[in-house]
Amino acid sequence: MDLQLNRPTWTRQIEFTLAGIGCAVGLGNIWRFPYLCYRSGGGAFLVPYLLMLVVLGIPLLYMELTVGQYMRRGPVHALANVCPLLKGVGMASVAISFIMCTYYNVVITWALYYLFSSFQAPLPWQNCNNTWNTPHCTAHATNSSYSGRNQTGSQNYRRVLRWDLFLILLLAWILIYLCIFKGVKSTGKVVYFTAVFPYVILIALLVNNTQLPGALNGITFFIVPEWDKLLSVEVWVNAAAQIFNSIGIGFGSLLAMSSYNAFNNNVLKDTLTISIINSLTSILAGFVIFSAFGYMSHLQGIPVSELAVDGPGLVYVVYPQAFANMPVAQLWAVMFFFMLLCLGLDSEFAMVEVMVTSLMDEFYQHLFKFFKRKELFVLAVCGVAFFLGIPCVMQVGIYVFQLMDHYTAIVSIMFLAFFEVIAICWSYGAKRLSDNLEEMTGKRANIFFRICWIIVVLLVFSIIQFKPARYENYVFPSWAQGVGWVIALTSIIWIPLGAIHTLWVLPGSFMQVTYIYLVSPHEDTVGTTHKIPVISIWCISLTETETVHHTTCTG
Repeated sequence: MDLQLNRPTWTRQIEFTLAGIGCAVGLGNIWRFPYLCYRSGGGAFLVPYLLMLVVLGIPLLYMELTVGQYMRRGPVHALANVCPLLKGVGMASVAISFIMCTYYNVVITWALYYLFSSFQAPLPWQNCNNTWNTPHCTAHATNSSYSGRNQTGSQNYRRVLRWDLFLILLLAWILIYLCIFKGVKSTGKVVYFTAVFPYVILIALLVNNTQLPGALNGITFFIVPEWDKLLSVEVWVNAAAQIFNSIGIGFGSLLAMSSYNAFNNNVLKDTLTISIINSLTSILAGFVIFSAFGYMSHLQGIPVSELAVDGPGLVYVVYPQAFANMPVAQLWAVMFFFMLLCLGLDSEFAMVEVMVTSLMDEFYQHLFKFFKRKELFVLAVCGVAFFLGIPCVMQVGIYVFQLMDHYTAIVSIMFLAFFEVIAICWSYGAKRLSDNLEEMTGKRANIFFRICWIIVVLLVFSIIQFKPARYENYVFPSWAQGVGWVIALTSIIWIPLGAIHTLWVLPGSFMQVTYIYLVSPHEDTVGTTHKIPVISIWCISLTETETVHHTTCTG
């Protein structure tokens, strides 16, 4: 069965656009962007952020969507077709997405937990009269309460997460399954709501926050730059990393979803829509957050710049504490945590879809023979991910979560992205990618994108950096860092393994195979429709359209 010809497509193209927006727009827009902006001097961060969007984010997203749509395959087969020597890049992206989906759903679990708790009056974290409050709990936010011994009610409440999260984690996976078990046909319908609703909440929160005392001071801090901050290399690195992680380059999610596009779909339109809306969402969230910062600085009687703000704490500490001091606190809390649920679901859809798409591409006949129906296979994937995520809801779950996130979403993804750009932009070649675009849409990539594709590998390499994992002020010990590297290796190890397998099955010396597949440009199939060979994970079986450099692997 030719999966390329029989591959399902989105019912309407707008469904892919909404799914792409939902995949790109996530919790990172709500807390990571405002946190980096705050730490980098407010408005000064917007300068490198927008520059990196133009020269890094948009070209790389354009590259991934083009490859996915042209190959009509998930990341494993698409990257294998692009560069056999680096076919492990696609396998690594699948591994990263699966690891991430096991612990990322815990964020949805927390959102559900807080959502259910928000229907109480007063809010559980609104005072310190609960049995689980520590002796140092304070009902009024102060600067020391975010960094010293005293803790606010919202900080205490974050630490009370218990075994009942296990049941909510199960509920979260049930929600995920019900949304995706029919593939793009069901996911395409769900994203109409999950991709749009968060904007309704953000706008409502912004309207409310701007009416609070002190809000204008926070907004001023957000839009008025501290220009001396631009002299710091860290600010530029943070801007590049935020663009990279926010759009989701290298995770394989958008590449997998674009493989269900119509062959002649306008890739550039989707690229610009997804990337620009993603960044505008971050900026909108910035106005919402900094208006809340201004309100909190008014309550504490200190300047906005002196607030002690921790990145992840924005979602489950600072926001709840701000709601506790707002009129109709329950209403705003319910709306906010439901918005987090929608944002989390969109991102989770994409990560699970990467695993499902890749395995269906590779083992379709075997899986169909065993599971009989795709719905049962999706259920099995969700079930395995559910059990692997259980450690994240135990007593020390937040530390497990932080360790996995650091070594997957930061360490692994940077290595993966570097090799993905090498495979597509350098080995496959900007010219050939542009030829593929012309075949699909009738238009070649303009000179700007081709230049960016060539030099972008240097930008990706420049943002690869390592810092030990930490949670708040706690730095993980050496043995935990070792566990983190094992987690990282479970994904990036596929890159060298894939290269070793290619070198093993192809004839010729090491230098010959390396030159053919990594150094010299591929020009033998340019301009032909769907003549790029389908390369198996375990065996490279190439078609007769290839040159004498290629061989057929049997057995």
